[in-house]
Amino acid sequence: MRLAVALGGMLLALAAHAAERTPLGWLEVAAIAGHHIDYNGVFVYQYDNRVETANIIHLNEANSEYEKLVSLDGPKREIIRHDGRVWNYTHHMMIPMDSQQGRSMFPSVLPGQLSALGANYQAKLLGEERVAGYNAQVILFKPRDNLRYTHKMWVHTDSGLLLKSAVLGDKEQVAEQYAFTQLQIGGKIDRGWIKECNSAWPHKKNFHPAPEEAPALTPINSGWVADRLPAGFKKTQEILRPMQGKHAPVTQIVFSDGLSAISIFIEPNDQDEDDVDGLSSRGEVSLYRKVVNQNLITVVGEVPPRTVMQVLDSVRFNGK
Repeated sequence: MRLAVALGGMLLALAAHAAERTPLGWLEVAAIAGHHIDYNGVFVYQYDNRVETANIIHLNEANSEYEKLVSLDGPKREIIRHDGRVWNYTHHMMIPMDSQQGRSMFPSVLPGQLSALGANYQAKLLGEERVAGYNAQVILFKPRDNLRYTHKMWVHTDSGLLLKSAVLGDKEQVAEQYAFTQLQIGGKIDRGWIKECNSAWPHKKNFHPAPEEAPALTPINSGWVADRLPAGFKKTQEILRPMQGKHAPVTQIVFSDGLSAISIFIEPNDQDEDDVDGLSSRGEVSLYRKVVNQNLITVVGEVPPRTVMQVLDSVRFNGK
């Protein structure tokens, strides 16, 4: 309770200085609000001329963070997040998911490392617009090179919650976009599902331990490096991880510039039929795969195709 009161007070204090807030200041508020505000809404996800709709409920209770994401079109899918762990909730069963696969989605997708953004993006306030019935401050982050995308964000002027987020390509076309169409911030929101999910928590027969509880993700220093990462991308993680369909754990190196991430996956080439060279993309995510010296290297990033190609072609083994 004390934590909730303290966070609420901090958000109110930040909101009081909205008129003098910088673009990075707005982003900092949104990064806090996405995790500490109760809300219930419907949002639309658009990419590659496709549209998906989902309902999201986010609650804080007993100093814990809960989130339920339910697909509203196509096959029903329900994802539960609780304090960094992720489960696929189906038939009253809690099936664990890789936290990377079920990573935090809109509107809690904002970075923790804000200080370095100014070196790589030109940030600008574009005034206010309305989103889902709420006033929002519009912020533009335009990259200083052609190796990353432009990001445009709409932040609720009162609570700081991110209401809309768009990734723009070379000709300002939308590569990917999230936007609330219906939203309730605070007030009376159904909490019954929390009790139901808690009944499936540890020591219950229908609970499966989260994958993070097993020694599956091993920090390593693999000796692999990339010489041509875009400026500002810093290594945030280097691990050995099991992956579905792979015969052995795969080396993964993760880099971030504060708004976008790039992952490099390295594994011995086992000549599986699905391990083919090539370039593909979905929304803002580009993937490039190539066999180099008996190793299959895959680069996946929230960056243009040219960037993942540049990064992969610079990957080399530097020795441990």
